[in-house]
Amino acid sequence: MKFSYIEDIPTPCYVVDTGRLEQNARTIHHVQEQTGAKVILALKGFAMFSVFGALKKYLFGTTASSVHEARLGREEFGGEVHAYAPAYSDADIEALLPMVDHITFNSFSQLERYREQVRVYPKPPSVGLRINPEYSEIKTPLYDPCRPNSRLGMTCEQCKGQSLIGVEGLHFHTMCEQNADTLERTLEVVEEKFGSMIPQMKWINFGGGHHISRSDYDVERLCRIIQGFCKRHPQCQVYLEPGEAIALHAGVLVASVLDVFEASMPMAILDVSATAHMPDVLEMPYRPLIRGGGEPGAKPFTYRLGGLTCLAGDEIGDYAFDQPLKVGDRLIFEDMAHYTMVKNTAFNGVPLPSIAIHDSEAETYQIVRSFDYHDYRNRLS
Repeated sequence: MKFSYIEDIPTPCYVVDTGRLEQNARTIHHVQEQTGAKVILALKGFAMFSVFGALKKYLFGTTASSVHEARLGREEFGGEVHAYAPAYSDADIEALLPMVDHITFNSFSQLERYREQVRVYPKPPSVGLRINPEYSEIKTPLYDPCRPNSRLGMTCEQCKGQSLIGVEGLHFHTMCEQNADTLERTLEVVEEKFGSMIPQMKWINFGGGHHISRSDYDVERLCRIIQGFCKRHPQCQVYLEPGEAIALHAGVLVASVLDVFEASMPMAILDVSATAHMPDVLEMPYRPLIRGGGEPGAKPFTYRLGGLTCLAGDEIGDYAFDQPLKVGDRLIFEDMAHYTMVKNTAFNGVPLPSIAIHDSEAETYQIVRSFDYHDYRNRLS
């Protein structure tokens, strides 16, 4: 994504490229065409509904983890709407039943509590159960659904002796930013541990974490894995629900330098915040790429980039640049469309970044959402 308008765009601002979104979606659509699998967008990762028009012609629908996400998927995206949450309240179930096509329960106790209510609904959604194969290759415990004593899904041992009446599908989610080889090894464990349950099912959801649109992702291997599973279990419709892969490299966060000063090292304060605007930087943690920025010492001028909140650890990292930073300079943080807008906070009353759509053909942008004091105030009482 190039910017001829970089100096004009108000900051902070997320800018999303619909052309790149479509490119990602076409890659994913190829998997659907080759395998018969259905791919749905995980709204927890990307929910910028103003660009859903670029996606819904390629994907079968959305998956939600709350009533609000389900409503957004139903009203703004269409297609199939799936729901899964670690637990539902009575009010959640009442709200979800008219909106969703699939509803997946996390435990047998929740399944037992709501099984009959779902069954007698005039147009009941297909019921699923989340399973935990106790196998994961995720290195960051915060993101590992199969870590010891996980609350997410039922293990093979927990499934023994339980009634599957009314259950039509299984759901597992064990991956994060991983390639097809991880799915292949995971699926071997799933079939080994839950092989007696799969023949009773109409569908199986392989979850998210599939980095399908990444340049080094083995798309053809994924196709072979799905085709092999479908050959072994022809009664099962396969679903995948990536979030990050839909918006990978499809957006940036544009920031401005507010202050530059010397401390124990050169400091630059930006009009963005790690904790409020890109929380995975601190949670994972990871170091986001900055266009034109390098590793500390790799270029003549190195700075520690600080966020705008009063949190002591609101620091983005150390970066080197070809030229000294000065107040007003624009910095472009790469790959900021996913798990940013959906996780933003207004901590300290720091304004939320605006949201813009980039037209790569015309080299123009359109701001589709800006935030002000009233957005901050109205959340609080």
